[in-house]
Amino acid sequence: MPELGVFPGQPVKLEPLRAAFPDWQKLPGQVSDGLAPDAHGDMPRWQAALARLPNLNVRHRSLGDTVTVDGPATPEEKTALKDALRALHPWRKGPFSLFGVDIDTEWRSDWKWQRVRPHLAPLAGRRVLDVGCGNGYFGWRMLEVGADLVLGIDPTLVFCLQHQAINRYMASDQNWVLPLRFEALPEPDQVGGFDTVFSMGVIYHRRDPEAHARALFQHTRPGGQVVLESLVVENGGPLMPSGRYARMRNVPVIPDADRMLDWLSAAGFLEPQMVDITATSVDEQRSTAWMTFESLAEALDPANPELTVEGHPRPVRAIAVARKGV
Repeated sequence: MPELGVFPGQPVKLEPLRAAFPDWQKLPGQVSDGLAPDAHGDMPRWQAALARLPNLNVRHRSLGDTVTVDGPATPEEKTALKDALRALHPWRKGPFSLFGVDIDTEWRSDWKWQRVRPHLAPLAGRRVLDVGCGNGYFGWRMLEVGADLVLGIDPTLVFCLQHQAINRYMASDQNWVLPLRFEALPEPDQVGGFDTVFSMGVIYHRRDPEAHARALFQHTRPGGQVVLESLVVENGGPLMPSGRYARMRNVPVIPDADRMLDWLSAAGFLEPQMVDITATSVDEQRSTAWMTFESLAEALDPANPELTVEGHPRPVRAIAVARKGV
């Protein structure tokens, strides 16, 4: 059985993912390379932080808006826990609470989940792919509503290690975060790999968004659902920033809502529909003690917060869903 050690004596077992990939033998090697000590200059420091996580007895786990683990912990243990978790800065997606240590993340990801959840096909018993999953927060929410297995992939290594820190106490073999780019994911067989495929906050970073939509289609099983979330332009899109957008690099194109639906249709999905369009507020995305870098407030024009500092329309996010034919 392929295993990848992260905590001493607590290997990450990849065997539950075997059914999703016919070309299984490639996956363990890719993940092992991604978690190697020399995969990133900060990897030794991050792994040292994981090793400092205290051994605590879990009495209660909750997968609600704040993903929570509770149990007895002394003040000294809470301090050690907080210091180890802080070493995995920046925390983008959440919130989480571990033994009374509240991780106030940059994003109130629970707000996005509340917008997504009413439009999902039932997740009970389904196998889910979350592309660009960050630290796996949404995977916990998917398990909350009955998903059988969630595979999250994200090439940002610190997010993968944040997930390992959370899972130190969640102890789940159903929610996975692996350091893989979408393009590196082994191709599914003819019936597709996943019942539901999420891509949230990814497609506007792609130079070929239509190719991204086609890849989502390829990894969705017949009869399955795709959930696509993106920045959008409400009037006069698409927008192709010549430089940065809201201080973000690598935003080649921001579609309007119609273009976003066209990408799904062109990929082969049926009945694409826009289910939510919401402007991002500085209450939903902001700097915190757990993400001390600049955030949305600094990306908006102080004289006109309806514009970014570059003069573009402020961030608005849209959620679309569609299905793959049987």
